[in-house]
Amino acid sequence: MITLYDPFDGMQFGPGRCFLTGQPVGPADTVPVFPDWLQAAYGLAERPLHLLDQSQTTYGALRLPLAPTLHARLAELEAEVQAAAQAGPAALRALPPARLWQWLGRIFYGIFVTELLQQQEPLIKPQYPLAENAQLVQRFRAFFQLLQGLRVPTDYADFVPGSVFVLEADAAYEAPTFELDDDLNTLVISLKMGSVVIVATMVDIGFIGQAMRQVYADAQRPLHPAQVAEFKARVYYAAYLLAVVPDVYPRRPTPADAPGAELVLDALVDDVTSSIFNPWENLAYGHTLTGLWHRWGLAEEVILRNPFQPLSLLYDATGQPQSAAEAAEQLAVLTYK
Repeated sequence: MITLYDPFDGMQFGPGRCFLTGQPVGPADTVPVFPDWLQAAYGLAERPLHLLDQSQTTYGALRLPLAPTLHARLAELEAEVQAAAQAGPAALRALPPARLWQWLGRIFYGIFVTELLQQQEPLIKPQYPLAENAQLVQRFRAFFQLLQGLRVPTDYADFVPGSVFVLEADAAYEAPTFELDDDLNTLVISLKMGSVVIVATMVDIGFIGQAMRQVYADAQRPLHPAQVAEFKARVYYAAYLLAVVPDVYPRRPTPADAPGAELVLDALVDDVTSSIFNPWENLAYGHTLTGLWHRWGLAEEVILRNPFQPLSLLYDATGQPQSAAEAAEQLAVLTYK
């Protein structure tokens, strides 16, 4: 069984060490954080990427050091996701959730490392530096343990490492072709690639997916971009409310585990003495929704006109799922001057 690497022990980040194993690597042994095929498809190589200290880099500049022996494993994952992304939302949903999570997790981790290294010599010192937040480091340590499944065939025993949602944006409505959102404090990320939108949480071991089960089932249709934004707001706020961090335990595979697995990861949370989620507050959720609906000019007072039932575009006034066209009509009424 492999020994799990912990870069948070001594904060061993940056070039010179494989990001998955910690072994020394040469300057040429790197992989792009954003896959080459993704950069080529959406012209990302020179596109600006703004960091938390208000400095700027490009999507193409972000790279992670990787041991030569692991390049083939990551290339296999990239080929799987690329083929599914080109085939559309249904093909992405058909991928094993853990594989899609690993693909997004590598991107998310690359962004995190970039931010962490940048904050050593920031353009503007952030109010809350990432490395000084003990609770956040604990979450990232658990996330990275789960990401070790990239190294060898891994069985996540009876759980998924994070919740992954695949949505379809209705092409009839104007929206950016590519869009990236991430929040390092709550460990969430979303990527829009053409009509496909993937939203994922990095360390909830599936709790948010369970909580969002009905909403996700209702969202299996082409959505207006503002409906996509509402779905993201629900996931982002749920990640903010998440009150537990899993303890991750590696072990050797047994005959009862998935065939071919070289590593098994068990995850446990203390759900006896603590709740999985902190209480939902409509005011705080409305604030999250306002941030994601800014493009459509929906102010918080409109969203929280009924403080007991925040505005929804995914559902109509009777609580039934509504189409993209119905949401567009509702939005036109709400924003009419």
